[in-house]
Amino acid sequence: MLIRKAPEFRYSQITPRDVYFNRRTFLAAGTAAIGALATSNSLFAGEKLSGVSKSPLSTDEKPTPFDLITHYNNFYEFGSDKEDPAANSGNFRTSPWTMKVEGEVGKPKVFDLDALFKIAPLEERIYRHRCVERWSMVIPWVGFPLNALLKQVEPTSKAKYVAFESYYDKKQMPKARGTGIEFPYVEGLRLDEAMHPLTLLVVGLYGEKLPNQDGAPIRLVVPWKYGFKSIKSLVRIRLVEKQPPTAWNLSAPNEYGFYSNVNPEVDHPRWSQAKERRLPELSSRNTVKFNGYGDQVAKLYTGMDLRKNY
Repeated sequence: MLIRKAPEFRYSQITPRDVYFNRRTFLAAGTAAIGALATSNSLFAGEKLSGVSKSPLSTDEKPTPFDLITHYNNFYEFGSDKEDPAANSGNFRTSPWTMKVEGEVGKPKVFDLDALFKIAPLEERIYRHRCVERWSMVIPWVGFPLNALLKQVEPTSKAKYVAFESYYDKKQMPKARGTGIEFPYVEGLRLDEAMHPLTLLVVGLYGEKLPNQDGAPIRLVVPWKYGFKSIKSLVRIRLVEKQPPTAWNLSAPNEYGFYSNVNPEVDHPRWSQAKERRLPELSSRNTVKFNGYGDQVAKLYTGMDLRKNY
């Protein structure tokens, strides 16, 4: 079983290098120094997306700087350290790409990238992102509702859950070995969770096509759940009758349940979830249940024991 340590935030990961290596400058600059990330140039800028509308479902909170979103994140196929995805995914091939949707559906389909971009109008949605490791961000994703895709394949009456599978190639992703989880990475949602308007298939970030290290070319985002539920680099979606396996639940079932809703009342076995650190801030804040989306999603869990169904 994989044992993950609680995160140790290293300033070299969330602060410009020149500030990090000059400790006197850093101490004098304080949080303003970290904020310099907002104006720094990124080596990972992608192709601009056109025809993107602003979504009313967005939070009005200030987005996290692009460089931080793209240089401090989890993508275990490229390594387990936060800087590994940016360092190791540069040669990841995301074109051509296909995603298969099958299972308990009336019209199974295989979508290429051109078809995926035409499923529904693209929206920018600024969502809160909460990691189980107690850090959080605010990210301006670009995508379309998952329900738009699922409606095209016409789920049958037997479809109760949606299973997701990520791309995996040992040659392109050698750093995945030794991270302690099985690949390909798999995840799952209940069908009503998948059909909820907040559940998003993401193809972009900050108005540009999704960078490799953030799950290119298409990923899932479920903003009221911990980040590991938002599976990256999707190649297969399968509608099924029974609850599907999920990667972290397979690796550590006592720590990572199927639902994985943000819930400060339920501690991780090795740390409290009551507080979170909103990067690039230095101080902690109280964690909000359902990551602040309770008004929209709490009704999905009426009558459920969310301590048992963690």
